[in-house]
Amino acid sequence: MSRVVAIIPCYNEEKTIGKVIDDIKGQLPNCLIYVGDNNSSDRTVEVSLEHGAIVKKVYKQGKGNVIRKLFSIIDADIYIMIDGDATYDVSDLNKMVNYVKNEDYDIVVGNRLATTYFKENKRLFHNVGNRLVNKFINFLFNGNIQDTMSGFRVMNRRFVKSFPILDNGFGLETEMTIYILNKGFDMKELPVKYQDRPNGSCSKLNTFKDGYRVILTIIKLFKEYRPLLFFSSFSLVCLITSISLFVPIFIVYLKTGLVPRFPTLIISGVFLTLSLIFFITGLILDSIKTKYNQLDEIIKNKF
Repeated sequence: MSRVVAIIPCYNEEKTIGKVIDDIKGQLPNCLIYVGDNNSSDRTVEVSLEHGAIVKKVYKQGKGNVIRKLFSIIDADIYIMIDGDATYDVSDLNKMVNYVKNEDYDIVVGNRLATTYFKENKRLFHNVGNRLVNKFINFLFNGNIQDTMSGFRVMNRRFVKSFPILDNGFGLETEMTIYILNKGFDMKELPVKYQDRPNGSCSKLNTFKDGYRVILTIIKLFKEYRPLLFFSSFSLVCLITSISLFVPIFIVYLKTGLVPRFPTLIISGVFLTLSLIFFITGLILDSIKTKYNQLDEIIKNKF
């Protein structure tokens, strides 16, 4: 029998955490539920214990820090990750678990955007941001994922134990999605209903601050996972700049035999050198990445 655990990262969610725990128990009575309390100042811990959850304290602030610690200390066959804000409908949780348990998917993601998200979510810039991030990630990493930032996921042990969490905060889901695309894990999206937070429950997300961090995470991981393309882009820009500066000078030289603008010629040479440096850097890092991928496959096969 597969051991299933649910992990709920929480910071000041006393008004909603009890419902989330009860909803999961209603679907999976034998599921162990862990609440990762991230320095809550309200009754999140007390309510979690009252509803039968196991509370683990994580003192370093940030959702990524909570999930990193709980992934490392909790041993299971199937892991459920869900936010503690009661915005996700878990009525299809059994179905999600079965896809991982019986259909051999590595991860199943609850797709909010296919159902009620844009109707329920009242923060306009969140809606726009979700669409932009989805398109950005799918474009850069050749994906076709509809909800790249969903906080409701069911994962197998192989995925959880091989996933290196680098982001400390709300960039976790973005990082996880890019890792899935880069490493070729088998993933399925399942539409789940989304509802806005109840009255009195406040979101910890800052649209612009956290959105900026998510974009930085995407760019950073693009450099890490696709270094040849990343540095080749800079190489191409420098090459085009070098050629555009050089061609007028070369035309004048062909006509007159003179080089009229030495400073421009020198700058053209600098950009050409930079173009070569960027391209060579991309080649070297791509070779290193290939070796890392080989090592990563060996590690994944141990689980």
